[in-house]
Amino acid sequence: MSSKTNFKQKAASGMVWTSIQKFIGMGINFISGIILARLLKPEDYGCIGMLSIFMVIAGALVDGGFASALIQKKRPTQEDYSTIFFFNLGMSLLMYLILFCCAPWIARFYKIPLLSSVLRVQGTILIINSCILIQGNQLRKQFCFKKLTIVSLMTSVISLLFGIIMAYNGYGVWSLVSMNLIGASLKAIIYWLTNKWFPLFVFSWTSFKELFNFGFFMFMTHFIHSVCNNIQGLLIGRLYNPAMLGYYSKAKSTEELASKSISDVMGQVTYPLYAEYQQDKKMLSNVIKRITNIVAYITFPIMFILILIAKPLFILLYSNKWLTSVPYFQILCLAGIAISLQSVNMQSIAAIGKSRIMFRWTIIKRIIGITIIISGLAVFGIKGLLVGMVFQSWLMYLINVYLVEKYIGYKFITQMKELASILALAILSFGVAYSISYVFYGLNMYILTICQFVIYIIIYLGCSYMLKIESYQYFVDNLPLIIGKIIKK
Repeated sequence: MSSKTNFKQKAASGMVWTSIQKFIGMGINFISGIILARLLKPEDYGCIGMLSIFMVIAGALVDGGFASALIQKKRPTQEDYSTIFFFNLGMSLLMYLILFCCAPWIARFYKIPLLSSVLRVQGTILIINSCILIQGNQLRKQFCFKKLTIVSLMTSVISLLFGIIMAYNGYGVWSLVSMNLIGASLKAIIYWLTNKWFPLFVFSWTSFKELFNFGFFMFMTHFIHSVCNNIQGLLIGRLYNPAMLGYYSKAKSTEELASKSISDVMGQVTYPLYAEYQQDKKMLSNVIKRITNIVAYITFPIMFILILIAKPLFILLYSNKWLTSVPYFQILCLAGIAISLQSVNMQSIAAIGKSRIMFRWTIIKRIIGITIIISGLAVFGIKGLLVGMVFQSWLMYLINVYLVEKYIGYKFITQMKELASILALAILSFGVAYSISYVFYGLNMYILTICQFVIYIIIYLGCSYMLKIESYQYFVDNLPLIIGKIIKK
């Protein structure tokens, strides 16, 4: 068997196992969201949301961009891995110390004293995660996605059970903190007990500098994204109240279950795949095209269906107390359509070593995006902020496509044309399904929702078949074969 064929099989296997991890994980998160939303208050979610920007920034500083640099490097050495391990560990201790000292100030900023204790406990996750960054990185680089999947699902289920028990017994926000802490701890224990890798007691400045040259700009790009993706929570938490941030957080987390599920599955596999083909621009263009079309074909209808059934979905899952989240959720779904495609293009730029270019454009994208978001908030309030997020998401996606054309050769207009048919089909199906509510006005809300869902799927798949949409044909021809090979293994 040729190395190229073997590599493709590893990629296919990785995509299936990552899909299993993501979708079962999504189901676990879905169930946990339903149960915890009924046991906890919007204020509890708001408290965690207020602290998320600090945790995300600290986490980005701990990683430092070296995880991406290690994957991008063809053959990392033991010195490389050991050096970055000790860097991650040292940075996590430093970041935790800073958060610990700043916790009272952050609590005063939000005018909620409880946040000081919550942040000091939640912050220990940084240290735990830093101890397994290298193990996770190695498993991804070696396409060991089966192990990653099993560990992830196992820890998710156990931590969820602890969270539900604590929420049921009235521990409020501490239920969410404990759930995150237990999940991180279990994953660390399993990795250290089952992984054969252990660090050497060395710190090579040569390795550090080599990886830093690439990793620094990846880190800065990730850092800026982390700040900007969480600044909405900071603004809402400061200008409104914990309950309002809780409504926003629930809408955002529910939307992300859909918008990021497919792209995250692809992202886990595609970055090492892109890195493997970084010297072959034609092959890389074909891979980007295939992955973009697959992500769009699956994600577009999901987002439009969620917009269609948002109200009954939130009432059924979370109860009437979360109805305020519904319009926020529907607006965020429009942003999610673009978000689902962003990383497919951006990761290809990183994989060919253009981290400096990516960093420059990230600054431009985010300055424009933050300006749009703050302007929307100032003029129209929280809904203006959300509409600003929609414009920002689409702007970022279009710039990413431009960069792919410039540095890889996959034409901007070509990608737009290929996605236009999928988007038009998704919108057409939405329009027909939505019109049913006028035809059957007065019908039970849940029966109407089921009818709209079924009609949407029939129109979307039926038109895909008649119009011979490429992504539809790809699934029909290849998905059973791929799954069959994995099951035999």
